[in-house]
Amino acid sequence: MDVDESLLIDRNPPPDGVPERLAAQLRFVAEADKLKTILRASPLAAADRRENDAEHSWHLALMVILLAEYADEPIDVGHAIKLVVIHDLVEIYAGDSPVFAPDAADDQAEREAAAATRLFGLLPPDQAASMRALWDEFESGATPEARFGKAMDRLEPMLLNWLNGGGTWGMPGATEATVRAREAGVVAGSTSLGSVTSLLVDEGLRRGWIRPAAVAQD
Repeated sequence: MDVDESLLIDRNPPPDGVPERLAAQLRFVAEADKLKTILRASPLAAADRRENDAEHSWHLALMVILLAEYADEPIDVGHAIKLVVIHDLVEIYAGDSPVFAPDAADDQAEREAAAATRLFGLLPPDQAASMRALWDEFESGATPEARFGKAMDRLEPMLLNWLNGGGTWGMPGATEATVRAREAGVVAGSTSLGSVTSLLVDEGLRRGWIRPAAVAQD
Protein backbone atom coordinates (compact mmCIF):
# COMPACT_ATOMS: atom_id res chain seq x y z
CA MET A 1 0.00 0.00 0.00
CA ASP A 2 1.34 3.41 -0.97
CA VAL A 3 1.18 5.64 2.08
CA ASP A 4 0.88 9.40 1.93
CA GLU A 5 3.55 10.57 4.34
CA SER A 6 1.93 13.97 4.84
CA LEU A 7 -0.45 14.61 7.72
CA LEU A 8 -3.93 15.93 7.09
CA ILE A 9 -3.44 18.64 9.70
CA ASP A 10 -0.52 20.04 7.67
CA ARG A 11 -2.97 21.35 5.08
CA ASN A 12 -4.32 23.83 7.61
CA PRO A 13 -2.34 23.72 10.86
CA PRO A 14 -3.99 24.95 14.07
CA PRO A 15 -3.62 28.70 14.50
CA ASP A 16 -1.05 30.16 16.85
CA GLY A 17 -2.18 30.05 20.44
CA VAL A 18 -3.49 26.48 20.51
CA PRO A 19 -1.79 24.71 23.46
CA GLU A 20 0.85 22.17 22.44
CA ARG A 21 -0.95 19.19 23.99
CA LEU A 22 -4.24 20.03 22.34
CA ALA A 23 -2.51 20.65 19.02
CA ALA A 24 -1.06 17.13 19.17
CA GLN A 25 -4.46 15.65 20.00
CA LEU A 26 -6.11 17.52 17.15
CA ARG A 27 -3.34 16.32 14.82
CA PHE A 28 -4.22 12.72 15.72
CA VAL A 29 -7.97 13.31 15.42
CA ALA A 30 -7.47 14.84 11.99
CA GLU A 31 -5.26 11.96 10.85
CA ALA A 32 -7.91 9.48 12.01
CA ASP A 33 -10.19 10.87 9.29
CA LYS A 34 -8.14 8.76 6.86
CA LEU A 35 -9.77 5.66 8.36
CA LYS A 36 -12.91 6.58 6.43
CA THR A 37 -11.01 6.01 3.18
CA ILE A 38 -9.69 2.51 3.98
CA LEU A 39 -11.96 0.06 2.19
CA ARG A 40 -12.50 -3.44 3.48
CA ALA A 41 -13.43 -6.45 1.35
CA SER A 42 -16.84 -6.79 3.02
CA PRO A 43 -19.78 -5.42 1.05
CA LEU A 44 -22.37 -3.31 2.81
CA ALA A 45 -25.86 -4.74 3.20
CA ALA A 46 -27.53 -1.34 2.77
CA ALA A 47 -25.72 -0.07 -0.33
CA ASP A 48 -23.85 -1.38 -3.35
CA ARG A 49 -20.35 -0.60 -2.15
CA ARG A 50 -17.72 -1.90 0.22
CA GLU A 51 -17.51 -1.10 3.89
CA ASN A 52 -14.78 1.23 5.12
CA ASP A 53 -12.81 0.78 8.32
CA ALA A 54 -14.53 3.63 10.17
CA GLU A 55 -17.94 2.13 9.46
CA HIS A 56 -16.69 -1.27 10.54
CA SER A 57 -15.33 0.06 13.83
CA TRP A 58 -18.59 1.87 14.58
CA HIS A 59 -20.56 -1.28 13.85
CA LEU A 60 -18.39 -3.28 16.24
CA ALA A 61 -18.89 -0.71 19.00
CA LEU A 62 -22.66 -0.95 18.54
CA MET A 63 -22.49 -4.74 18.61
CA VAL A 64 -20.49 -4.70 21.84
CA ILE A 65 -23.18 -2.55 23.47
CA LEU A 66 -26.04 -4.74 22.26
CA LEU A 67 -24.51 -8.21 22.51
CA ALA A 68 -22.38 -7.97 25.67
CA GLU A 69 -24.83 -10.23 27.49
CA TYR A 70 -23.64 -13.10 25.31
CA ALA A 71 -19.98 -12.83 26.33
CA ASP A 72 -18.70 -16.00 27.98
CA GLU A 73 -16.92 -13.93 30.61
CA PRO A 74 -18.05 -10.74 32.39
CA ILE A 75 -16.74 -7.74 30.45
CA ASP A 76 -16.38 -4.02 30.99
CA VAL A 77 -18.46 -2.79 28.05
CA GLY A 78 -16.84 0.65 27.99
CA HIS A 79 -13.38 -0.88 27.85
CA ALA A 80 -14.42 -3.29 25.10
CA ILE A 81 -15.77 -0.38 23.07
CA LYS A 82 -12.41 1.38 23.36
CA LEU A 83 -10.68 -1.72 22.01
CA VAL A 84 -12.88 -2.14 18.95
CA VAL A 85 -12.82 1.56 18.10
CA ILE A 86 -9.02 1.63 18.23
CA HIS A 87 -8.10 -1.77 16.80
CA ASP A 88 -8.20 -0.88 13.09
CA LEU A 89 -6.71 2.62 13.29
CA VAL A 90 -3.33 1.22 12.25
CA GLU A 91 -4.79 0.37 8.85
CA ILE A 92 -4.55 4.09 8.05
CA TYR A 93 -0.91 3.31 7.30
CA ALA A 94 -0.83 -0.50 7.05
CA GLY A 95 -3.91 -0.92 4.85
CA ASP A 96 -6.56 -3.60 5.14
CA SER A 97 -5.53 -7.25 4.85
CA PRO A 98 -8.55 -9.20 3.54
CA VAL A 99 -8.68 -12.50 5.36
CA PHE A 100 -9.56 -14.53 2.26
CA ALA A 101 -7.05 -12.84 -0.05
CA PRO A 102 -3.96 -14.92 -0.89
CA ASP A 103 -0.81 -13.66 0.85
CA ALA A 104 -2.77 -10.90 2.64
CA ALA A 105 -1.25 -11.92 5.95
CA ASP A 106 2.33 -11.71 4.65
CA ASP A 107 4.23 -9.32 6.97
CA GLN A 108 0.87 -8.04 8.29
CA ALA A 109 2.01 -8.10 11.92
CA GLU A 110 5.16 -6.16 11.10
CA ARG A 111 3.32 -3.60 8.97
CA GLU A 112 0.67 -3.01 11.59
CA ALA A 113 3.16 -2.74 14.47
CA ALA A 114 5.15 -0.14 12.54
CA ALA A 115 1.92 1.71 11.74
CA ALA A 116 0.93 1.69 15.43
CA THR A 117 4.26 3.22 16.40
CA ARG A 118 3.92 5.94 13.78
CA LEU A 119 0.25 6.74 14.32
CA PHE A 120 0.06 6.70 18.10
CA GLY A 121 3.33 8.61 18.20
CA LEU A 122 1.40 11.66 16.98
CA LEU A 123 -0.23 11.92 20.41
CA PRO A 124 1.17 13.35 23.65
CA PRO A 125 3.38 10.66 25.26
CA ASP A 126 0.88 9.60 27.94
CA GLN A 127 -1.94 9.12 25.46
CA ALA A 128 0.38 7.51 22.93
CA ALA A 129 1.27 4.90 25.55
CA SER A 130 -2.34 4.26 26.58
CA MET A 131 -3.58 3.97 22.99
CA ARG A 132 -0.76 1.61 22.10
CA ALA A 133 -1.55 -0.48 25.17
CA LEU A 134 -5.19 -0.78 24.08
CA TRP A 135 -4.16 -1.78 20.58
CA ASP A 136 -1.70 -4.36 21.93
CA GLU A 137 -4.38 -5.71 24.27
CA PHE A 138 -6.81 -6.26 21.40
CA GLU A 139 -4.15 -7.91 19.26
CA SER A 140 -3.12 -10.29 22.04
CA GLY A 141 -6.68 -11.32 22.88
CA ALA A 142 -5.47 -11.83 26.44
CA THR A 143 -8.41 -10.20 28.28
CA PRO A 144 -12.15 -10.96 28.30
CA GLU A 145 -12.81 -7.62 26.61
CA ALA A 146 -10.29 -8.34 23.86
CA ARG A 147 -11.67 -11.82 23.28
CA PHE A 148 -15.20 -10.48 22.98
CA GLY A 149 -14.06 -7.61 20.77
CA LYS A 150 -12.35 -10.10 18.47
CA ALA A 151 -15.53 -12.17 18.42
CA MET A 152 -17.45 -9.11 17.20
CA ASP A 153 -14.71 -8.46 14.62
CA ARG A 154 -15.36 -11.96 13.23
CA LEU A 155 -19.14 -11.88 13.55
CA GLU A 156 -19.77 -8.55 11.80
CA PRO A 157 -18.33 -9.51 8.38
CA MET A 158 -20.02 -12.91 8.61
CA LEU A 159 -23.36 -11.15 9.05
CA LEU A 160 -22.62 -8.89 6.08
CA ASN A 161 -21.75 -11.94 3.99
CA TRP A 162 -24.99 -13.58 5.01
CA LEU A 163 -27.02 -10.49 4.14
CA ASN A 164 -25.29 -10.31 0.75
CA GLY A 165 -25.87 -13.92 -0.20
CA GLY A 166 -22.23 -14.86 0.21
CA GLY A 167 -20.20 -11.65 0.03
CA THR A 168 -16.51 -12.36 0.59
CA TRP A 169 -17.24 -16.07 0.97
CA GLY A 170 -17.02 -16.06 -2.82
CA MET A 171 -13.39 -14.90 -2.85
CA PRO A 172 -10.82 -17.42 -4.19
CA GLY A 173 -9.27 -17.97 -0.77
CA ALA A 174 -12.58 -18.65 0.96
CA THR A 175 -13.27 -22.31 1.64
CA GLU A 176 -15.26 -24.13 4.26
CA ALA A 177 -12.06 -24.49 6.29
CA THR A 178 -11.12 -20.81 6.20
CA VAL A 179 -14.68 -19.71 6.94
CA ARG A 180 -14.86 -22.16 9.85
CA ALA A 181 -11.63 -20.66 11.15
CA ARG A 182 -13.33 -17.26 11.31
CA GLU A 183 -16.28 -18.89 13.06
CA ALA A 184 -13.86 -20.19 15.70
CA GLY A 185 -12.92 -16.60 16.47
CA VAL A 186 -16.52 -15.92 17.46
CA VAL A 187 -16.67 -19.04 19.63
CA ALA A 188 -13.55 -17.90 21.49
CA GLY A 189 -15.47 -14.94 22.92
CA SER A 190 -19.03 -16.23 22.94
CA THR A 191 -20.09 -19.85 22.60
CA SER A 192 -23.73 -18.83 22.14
CA LEU A 193 -22.96 -16.41 19.30
CA GLY A 194 -20.58 -19.01 17.92
CA SER A 195 -23.49 -21.44 17.70
CA VAL A 196 -25.39 -18.89 15.62
CA THR A 197 -22.46 -18.36 13.25
CA SER A 198 -22.23 -22.12 12.86
CA LEU A 199 -25.83 -22.10 11.66
CA LEU A 200 -24.99 -19.31 9.19
CA VAL A 201 -22.07 -21.29 7.82
CA ASP A 202 -24.06 -24.51 7.62
CA GLU A 203 -26.81 -22.78 5.68
CA GLY A 204 -24.27 -20.90 3.55
CA LEU A 205 -22.83 -24.26 2.54
CA ARG A 206 -26.28 -25.64 1.77
CA ARG A 207 -27.08 -22.64 -0.43
CA GLY A 208 -23.79 -22.87 -2.30
CA TRP A 209 -22.39 -19.59 -0.96
CA ILE A 210 -19.35 -21.34 0.54
CA ARG A 211 -17.23 -23.92 -1.27
CA PRO A 212 -17.14 -27.23 0.61
CA ALA A 213 -13.71 -28.59 1.51
CA ALA A 214 -13.92 -31.32 -1.11
CA VAL A 215 -14.64 -28.80 -3.87
CA ALA A 216 -11.89 -26.46 -2.66
CA GLN A 217 -9.30 -29.23 -3.09
CA ASP A 218 -10.23 -29.97 -6.73
